[in-house]
Amino acid sequence: MDLVWPAAQYLPGYVHALRQGWSPDNLRPQAAWDELARITQDADRFLSEQVDREAKGPPITLPDSSTVPRLPGYSLWMWDGEFCGSIGFRWQPGTTELPPHCLGHVGYSVVPWKRQRGYATRALQLLLPHARAEGLAHIELTTDADNLASQRVIEANGGTVIERFYKPVALGGAESLRFRIVIAGLR
Repeated sequence: MDLVWPAAQYLPGYVHALRQGWSPDNLRPQAAWDELARITQDADRFLSEQVDREAKGPPITLPDSSTVPRLPGYSLWMWDGEFCGSIGFRWQPGTTELPPHCLGHVGYSVVPWKRQRGYATRALQLLLPHARAEGLAHIELTTDADNLASQRVIEANGGTVIERFYKPVALGGAESLRFRIVIAGLR
């Protein structure tokens, strides 16, 4: 499995995953239908918006349907000959800090039929040099306290728990863990 930049040649696999009920947003399963509508309306625009280093894209919709400004960021797609999932990376230029509505630098989702193959672990490993290239000394990721699979992914990449907290109600309100992965020493 490798990471690929979203492109027309991979789009049919992405669309297939969405139609099978997979969502790139673990907090908003209905995001799959939003993505399909955007692709149907203008596939080229959808693909171009997957890499938005200047935060020019549309606002982000939170689970409570409120919207917040977009951060610079991009999505990469997991690919093993077919679409496997996505990993997103966002940041604020010049700082490792994130606004309160953004719980972490990274979010990932593997399609159900490709889970338990180590793809999320590998995707996060492959993403770390990208974060370093943006000047980040560390990244933070959050996961629900009961999501043991995601915790193992983060820990396998050097993540350590720095906080146990409850998400804001607008983001689901679940008990969560915040992890930090130090990346400054990557070669």
